[in-house]
Amino acid sequence: MKKRRRRFFGFIILCAIMVIGYSIINKGESTTIPPKQAAGESNTGQSGGEVSGELGSNPVVPGDGEDAGKGSGAANGSKDEPNQPTAPGQAGQMEDGRTVIAQPESISVLVNKQNKLPENYSPADLVYPDVRFVFKEKVEKRMMRKEAAEALERLFKAAEDDGVLLAGVSAYRAHSTQKSLFERYAKRDGEEKALTYSAFPGTSEHETGLAIDVSGSDGKCAAADCFGDTKEALWLEKHAHEYGFIIRYLKGKESITGYQYEPWHLRYVGTDIAAELAAGGETLEEYFGAVPVVK
Repeated sequence: MKKRRRRFFGFIILCAIMVIGYSIINKGESTTIPPKQAAGESNTGQSGGEVSGELGSNPVVPGDGEDAGKGSGAANGSKDEPNQPTAPGQAGQMEDGRTVIAQPESISVLVNKQNKLPENYSPADLVYPDVRFVFKEKVEKRMMRKEAAEALERLFKAAEDDGVLLAGVSAYRAHSTQKSLFERYAKRDGEEKALTYSAFPGTSEHETGLAIDVSGSDGKCAAADCFGDTKEALWLEKHAHEYGFIIRYLKGKESITGYQYEPWHLRYVGTDIAAELAAGGETLEEYFGAVPVVK
């Protein structure tokens, strides 16, 4: 009888030990589903239904300083595809059928027929670049934003070292100036025709303080098609990107930019973006994946 009791209690103790051991082992192996995955989202925090970088949404890119480049675009969640850059400062507010830009001070801001600057925008850091112009007066159209002006001085110096003498024709243009200019062209040629070579007020890159029209030092072919065949134009096509500038309106890209070929129109975007655009032969619209302007 005593032997049976001992065996019974021994069996009970053995079972208890096995149960406790099993519980300890399984406790260390338990798993928890992360909240975001449980909700159907990736670990990046972007749901499968989100698409970034489209013209309709135009997410804001932080101020560059700027050269944000492609690294400042929204992540697409793929290891195999590069991040798609997004046009900085675009906003959902519409005016005159165009998107009003929220961060017009961005160095890489996309200004075109679809995206306009706020009517009261005026760059806060305009200066007079120390370069040659085709006129002597110290007026508005001689000014540029500080970063662009300093880059322009380096570009002009490099060109001169190569025996190419450049001159500025027209840089910054206030909103009121652009308005008067466009209205004069529209009255002369009609608005539809004027839009092929002049910008609607608020949509001109000259209003950003980041653009400048240039020519040779003699002023010949200034803002004219014949400039494209000059040694100055050929030098700019080859070297402008090294100083952060692009030929903004390229030949064969009229349906994308909405403007005719303008080899004299330089736009400062910073060396990173300028190098990428030059290497790929792209426009700023293509770089940001924007819908072609068409007309």
